[in-house]
Amino acid sequence: MDLLKLKKWLPKLVIIFLIISGLLGCTALSINHYVEGVGSKYILKVNDIPSVDAILVLGAYVAPDGTPSPMLGDRLSEGYELYEQGKAPKLLVSGDHGRKNYDEVNAMKTYLMNKGIPGRNIFMDHAGFSTYESIYRAKDIFEVRKVIIVTQEYHLMRAVFLARAMGLEAYGVASDKHNYGEVMAYYNLREIAARNKDFLWAKVFKPKPTYLGDTIPVFGDGDATNDK
Repeated sequence: MDLLKLKKWLPKLVIIFLIISGLLGCTALSINHYVEGVGSKYILKVNDIPSVDAILVLGAYVAPDGTPSPMLGDRLSEGYELYEQGKAPKLLVSGDHGRKNYDEVNAMKTYLMNKGIPGRNIFMDHAGFSTYESIYRAKDIFEVRKVIIVTQEYHLMRAVFLARAMGLEAYGVASDKHNYGEVMAYYNLREIAARNKDFLWAKVFKPKPTYLGDTIPVFGDGDATNDK
């Protein structure tokens, strides 16, 4: 008898499953489109960007010898150019330094100092474990209020959306200086899920980052963030 009931209800259950899946899929795509739209409005050409408190360069992979990956190298190069053009007096580099044997931020600061930027003008956020956490900490720990965010465009739309949703006057400059190859197909697909997650984080749940701590105003001395 149970088997007969199951056979009777199975087509209806399949239809319900497909309807729910379709609604979830449409919702995810709608949120993705919304985040893209908000972020894109504030991605500007360098000449159109106003002066701000700091240039926030978001982290990416660093090789074991401390060499920035091509994507990170392009972000740092763009951040350096913005600094040289006087768009901000300080740089904030934010990335993953949660392990002793992996350190994005010191590699980023070293790169910028090798270009001639004084260490006191480069702040390191050692606990930027995600885009959301980097933006949250930029506001709450480093007391940034006006910011230029630098990363590749696929990522930049979400970063600028987050910053705006969290109350910062944020602008974006894309650092797509090279073709990054086939990996971009994966990054673009993954970004849909990331935009949905960060929409919920910024608009609904608003979780605190892994670490907060004492404030380190970006208007002071960046060497206060040194750990070596």
